Amino acid sequence: MAAGERPVAVVTGAGGGIGGAIARRLVADGFHLVALDMAAERAEAVAAALRAEGGSAEAAPLDLRDEAAVEALVGRLPRLDAVVNNAGIFDERPLLELSAEDFRRHYEVNLIALFRLSRHGIGRMGAGGKIVNMASRAFLGARNHAHYVASKAAVVGLTRAMAMELAPRGILVNAIAPGLVDTPMLRALTPERLAQQLALQPTGRASRPEDIANAVSFLAAPGMDGITGQVLLVDGGKSLGGGFGF
Repeated sequence: MAAGERPVAVVTGAGGGIGGAIARRLVADGFHLVALDMAAERAEAVAAALRAEGGSAEAAPLDLRDEAAVEALVGRLPRLDAVVNNAGIFDERPLLELSAEDFRRHYEVNLIALFRLSRHGIGRMGAGGKIVNMASRAFLGARNHAHYVASKAAVVGLTRAMAMELAPRGILVNAIAPGLVDTPMLRALTPERLAQQLALQPTGRASRPEDIANAVSFLAAPGMDGITGQVLLVDGGKSLGGGFGF
């Protein structure tokens, strides 16, 4: 199948561990994948690896804060069927060490960039289009991450609002809220801190990037037409509570 005949999916932050897993899964699902990342080398590495495996993919280095660049990218696509807003930033600091600028930076990358790409993408989508936003289990609350928590809670609210407004156009909007995911950032924790975090997981393990990718695949599938405005927690059951706590 030629690239122009395939459904087209855009994935932001495609050069990261979770983004790369999402990109691979969507290509396996039959999408032509547009790999977006601020770093050109990361975007091209993902796209080149997918093409080497026989997939249909292209790289698109892009700063999502650049409105004109986002509009130009969306405008050149032959079609657009799925947008996966995966890019984001994260750091850990106590509330009293945060500044207003820290909040602005997290909102710009985690929320406003997501809105910017979605807003331009909506104009290229027909009925059956899918938008999947990456929230976080942290939207429920977490210590030492107030700026991150607030930005991801805003992603949940925006997802619900978008779903309500876009449903009449046949465009479905959902969010995924990962918990602990086995990425280099998690593996950088001390053994003691990692053990403490895993002890809070009913499953006893962190999610894999592929777990998140499988959830995206489900929500972005062309035949998935009955779910919108929802937040799918992929957190190993941690959000259940029941003595496991937060």
